[in-house]
Amino acid sequence: MNEKELLQKAIEAKEKAYVPYSKFPVGAALLTKSGKVFTGCNIECASFGGTNCAERTALFKAISEGEKEIEAIAVVSDNEDYTFPCGICRQVILEFGREIKIILGNKKGQIQVFTIEDLLPKSFSGVDLEKK
Repeated sequence: MNEKELLQKAIEAKEKAYVPYSKFPVGAALLTKSGKVFTGCNIECASFGGTNCAERTALFKAISEGEKEIEAIAVVSDNEDYTFPCGICRQVILEFGREIKIILGNKKGQIQVFTIEDLLPKSFSGVDLEKK
C-alpha cells in the first residue's frame, strides 16, 4: 500500500470521529509489516482525560489483534496544515519502533513523511529501562 492509499484510509476513518466538543476530527490509518491496515479516529469524552486520539485508536486496535510490527501511520484532519501526532501518541508509537513512518497529509493533497524518531528525538523508551 502506498502513502496516498494509506492517507485515503485515514480520511475515511476521520469521518467516523466522535468530536462533539472540539469539532476537530482526526483520522489515522496504520500499516503493519504484514500488510494489514488498522484505522482509528479520535473519540472525545466530556471528561477530556478520557479522550483518545486517532493514532492511538488505530495502534491499540492493531496491538489487540496481535500485530506489533508497525510499518507506518498516516494522519489527517480537516486542518489546512498538517496535523502531527500529540506527545502522548508519539511516545506510544515509539514503543513499537523508532523507524515507524509517520505520513501526514493536508487539505491541499500534499504529503510529508517522518520517522517517529524524527518527531521524538532523544526519547525515553524500553531500551532505557534495560540500561539500569
